[in-house]
Amino acid sequence: MMSVKRNIAGMSMKGGRKDNFFFCLLEYFDDGDRWFLRSLLQVKDEEYLAGDEALREWIKQYDIRQLVLDFPLTNPPCHECTLQCPGTLKCPVDSVCEVRSRIDHLLQEDVTRIEQHPKTYELDRGNDDLVQHGKEWHLKVSTAHILSRSFKRRLKRGLLPYWNRPLDFLIWTHYYDALLKIFNQTYDSFGNTSLVIISRFSYLRRHFPKELELFEGHILLILIEMLRANLVRQQDLQNLYDLEQGKSVRLGITQALEKKFNIFIYDYDMDLLLRQPRAFESFLMAIAGICLHQKQIRPLPSWVGSEGANFIIPKF
Repeated sequence: MMSVKRNIAGMSMKGGRKDNFFFCLLEYFDDGDRWFLRSLLQVKDEEYLAGDEALREWIKQYDIRQLVLDFPLTNPPCHECTLQCPGTLKCPVDSVCEVRSRIDHLLQEDVTRIEQHPKTYELDRGNDDLVQHGKEWHLKVSTAHILSRSFKRRLKRGLLPYWNRPLDFLIWTHYYDALLKIFNQTYDSFGNTSLVIISRFSYLRRHFPKELELFEGHILLILIEMLRANLVRQQDLQNLYDLEQGKSVRLGITQALEKKFNIFIYDYDMDLLLRQPRAFESFLMAIAGICLHQKQIRPLPSWVGSEGANFIIPKF
């Protein structure tokens, strides 16, 4: 009986027009229940073939049906809106109203806690930065823990429908404090995406095969989920992009994923993953694809909207 194989590809698209991306392809064979890192290729201009053309050829050559990118696949609500705009604070779009209501609810819950138990609240406030709001994943978000100062400030700024997607709010509620504490970063759908890359991806997307499914992931959310599953230490994540320690951190993370998902990686590709942070990030995108195959992903609520159907948050 012939072995049945499936594949999943990942690609990190952060950077500018001249940046060289890496394309990571993982193949699964049910004979042996094992994944193989089939290809780890740099998307760059060659003598006879432009990088964009090479990417399309690889997708066709390997018959790839699913590709995971760290790139926003949907737009903020304002981009498709045809209404007479009353302004961001009075936006009548359902998804925006839903997020605005949820933000108001969280802030009001926090005010109620202050009013009902002011002394306890102030006592807990001393440890608020040690508690991650939304540490456990629940579709219904409530202030089971006190809101951190930084997270509360973010909520008070609200959702900007021309810049944020409803998905942003969901990610804030579960990852805002962790992103800030570990990586000194926050999340906005287009916060790290340049106009150049948006234009480049718009061009590429028009040339992808119609049967290719595109999914969206996020490098730092994957790493935080690994931390919550005790697959990596927080100190390691904080040193991930350190020039001296980054290589050893990537090795530890890669080995942990090798073991968990039974992945075979050739020595040459392993060396590339350790030397090239961009290759490593594309590998993580492909790992998100494995979680999709195995149905080990976080369920997203319906109010998130269309982006929820193709946004992958792994559950390790």
